[in-house]
Amino acid sequence: MPLELVTLPCRADNYAYLLHDAQSGATAVIDAPEAAPILAALTARGWHLSDILLTHHHHDHVEGVETLREAHGARVVGAAADAHRLPPLDLAVAEGDKVQIDGETATVIEVPGHTLGHVAYHFASSGAVFTGDSLMGLGCGRLFEGDAAAMWNSLSRLATLPPETLVCSGHEYSLSNARFAMTIDPDNPALQSRAGRIEAARAEGHPTVPVRLSEELATNPFLRAGLPEIKAALGMLDSPDWAVFAEIRARKDRF
Repeated sequence: MPLELVTLPCRADNYAYLLHDAQSGATAVIDAPEAAPILAALTARGWHLSDILLTHHHHDHVEGVETLREAHGARVVGAAADAHRLPPLDLAVAEGDKVQIDGETATVIEVPGHTLGHVAYHFASSGAVFTGDSLMGLGCGRLFEGDAAAMWNSLSRLATLPPETLVCSGHEYSLSNARFAMTIDPDNPALQSRAGRIEAARAEGHPTVPVRLSEELATNPFLRAGLPEIKAALGMLDSPDWAVFAEIRARKDRF
């Protein structure tokens, strides 16, 4: 039975995600940008927090960890490579490791680029991947620590997941990302349609994530850097895929 997924807005533009196993009562949260909205959501549903899964060390993804741990005694899971700059971990994980949330197992995928120790969690049975600040709605994270080749490799690995997978990313950036994407791929009808839906959703205050991987593959310029039509539009037909990605990332940084 798939885990129940709840998307929780936090801070100015962050998201945390609750995953609940109805049979066992176990509940995990992916990232902890702040404690208050997570605690409120747990209380409203009568859920007990069993696990906190962290994607990376940035303050706006870990600030609520200690309050949540104190309130619920939750196990904290994060990347072994970043254990020195994450809150104290109960379980340190690396590429390919499994994290059991009672009824389901998540597979850890290392996705360096935004930070060197960034990880994603793929819940295959529930059809969801939690990507933090690596793959985002119509975008990807800035390259604060990794380089373009590393981030392109990370995104390319995520792109191989089943197309129906829900991509659960860490921020509400879709509106600005859509406006940028239109400068790279303006003749893409799927992107035009998605940009319109994002405008309408944000006007009503609705989240624009999660979103199917298939839709990201059809519209996200950072995933489409290897396509001939994108390379042609940028005058980079003979360039390697990672270099085209680097150019798109550089343009977004200036946007």
